[in-house]
This record gives sequence, structure tokens and C-alpha cells, in this order.
Amino acid sequence: QLQLVESGGGLVQPGGSLRLSCAASGFTLDYYAIGWFRQAPGKEREGVSCISSRGGVTNYADSVKGRFTISRDNAKNTVNLQMNSLKPEDTAVYYCAAVPTIRPCIMTSSFYGAWGQGTQVTVSS
Repeated sequence: QLQLVESGGGLVQPGGSLRLSCAASGFTLDYYAIGWFRQAPGKEREGVSCISSRGGVTNYADSVKGRFTISRDNAKNTVNLQMNSLKPEDTAVYYCAAVPTIRPCIMTSSFYGAWGQGTQVTVSS
């Protein structure tokens, strides 16, 4: 059974950093495109970043470009999201999602079939 588990969330001050991880059990992430999404209270879920199954394609939302970096750690079967220069508006529950495809990733929720339970990120002083 496909399972995704996010970790690494927490409370951080503005300007700080967090590293989120998306770990898989039951399958190898190598063959999956992975997306990171977030949802703030009262707002719709939005795409943050994604990485293709071969790692050759990455995409970022304009709001996080230059601050967030997505990467694969195939040895640990995880996909990480390094978040730097965090802002209060980055506060949200962050989710990772997966789909088995060689197509370039896109940041659309319906593209993905498996989802994690989410991890809370709070940016506040």
C-alpha cells in the first residue's frame, strides 16, 4: 500500500529555515513525480514545488522561487523541500503527493494520486 509521510514541520521565526521530508513506504520514489502543496486556513490548497521522476524537471511557485529547493535523496527514498528565508505567509499545512509517471511534473492537485497527511509549518515571531 502506498504511504507518504511528511516530517520536518514546526515553528520558526521569519527569516528562518526548515527542511521538510516526504518519505515513502511500499514503493520506490524513483519512479514517481513528487509535488509539495500547502494549505493555509481559509485558503485553497496551492502548489509549492514539484520534481519529476528522473529529477530533471523541477518547478516552483513564484512565491517561493529563490527561497525553496526541492531535491531527491534516493538512498533514503525521500524527497526534501528546503525552505529558507521563511515568511509569515508561508504558514500552512504542507503536503507531499506522488504519481507514477515519466512526464514532467506539474503543480496541479489532480495530477497526483497519493497524498500524505501533512505537516504544519508556522512562521511567526
